[in-house]
Amino acid sequence: MRGERRAPEAANGRRRPGRKLALALAILVHVAFVGVLVWSVRWQSRPPQPVTAELYAPPAKVKAPEPEEKVAPPPVAPPPVAPPKAEPKAEPPPPPPPPKADPREAEIAQKAKAQEERKAREKAEAEKRERERKAAEDRRAADEKRKADEKRAAETRERQQRATDAIRAEAEREATERAQAEAKARADAQARAKAQAEATAAAAAQADWIRRIQAKIRGNVILPPDLPGNPEAVFEVVQLPTGEILDAQLRKSSGVKAYDDALARAIMKSSPLPRPERAEHFSRTLTLRFRPLD
Repeated sequence: MRGERRAPEAANGRRRPGRKLALALAILVHVAFVGVLVWSVRWQSRPPQPVTAELYAPPAKVKAPEPEEKVAPPPVAPPPVAPPKAEPKAEPPPPPPPPKADPREAEIAQKAKAQEERKAREKAEAEKRERERKAAEDRRAADEKRKADEKRAAETRERQQRATDAIRAEAEREATERAQAEAKARADAQARAKAQAEATAAAAAQADWIRRIQAKIRGNVILPPDLPGNPEAVFEVVQLPTGEILDAQLRKSSGVKAYDDALARAIMKSSPLPRPERAEHFSRTLTLRFRPLD
C-alpha cells in the first residue's frame, strides 16, 4: 500500500513542472496579445509609445521529497522566449493646411481666366474667319474655273459650229452654183433651141413671105421674047411696114437688059407688097432673086 501511494505522488511531482510551464506560456501569450491590441488602438490616435513587457515565471513550490525515497529531479523547462518587440510605425506627417485665399489673387485669377477665355474666343473667331475666307476663296476659284471651263467649252462649240456652218455653206454654195450652172445650161440650151426654132420659124416665115412677094411680082412681069437660058437677076427693095415700095435697085443683072427692065417695072407695079404673117418677121430691106423659069 505504501508503495502504491508513492507512485501517484511521484507521478504528480513529475507532472507539476509541465503544468507550470504551460501556465507561464499562456500568460505570456495573453500579455502579448493585450499589448498588441493596446498598441494598435493607440496607433490610431497618437504616436505609439514603446511598450516594455517583463515576463517571468513565479517560483514553483517544490515539495520536499520524502526522506524515505529519492525522486529524480524533473526536467528543467527552457526559459520562455520573449516575442520580438514591434517597432512603432512612423505616422505620416499631416498635410499642410490649405493656404488662405487672397481676394486679390482670386480677382487676378478670374481676370486671367477671363482674358484666356477672351483670347480663346478671339482665336476661335479668327480661325472661323480664316476658314470662311478660305472657303470663299475656294468657292471663288471653283466658280472662276467653272466659268473658264464653260467659256472654253462655248468657244470650242462655237468654233465647231462655225466650221460646220462653213462646210455646210460651202456645200450649199457649190450645190447652188451647180444648180444654177445646170439651170443656166438648160436655159441656154432651151434659149438656143428656142432661138433656133424661132430663127427657123422666122426664116421659114420670111421665106414664105418672100415667096409670096416674088409670086406677086412674077405675076406682073412681062417676059421679053427670045429670052435665052434662065439668067438670075437680084434686086434690093426698100419698103414700108405697110408694104409700099420706096425704092428698087438692081444689084445683079441677068445679062439681059429687057428682062432686068421688065422685073423693075413688075416690082414697082406690085406695090404694096404682101405683109408677113407676124410683124416681127417684117424686114424693111429685101433682097429678091428672080429667074425666068422659076
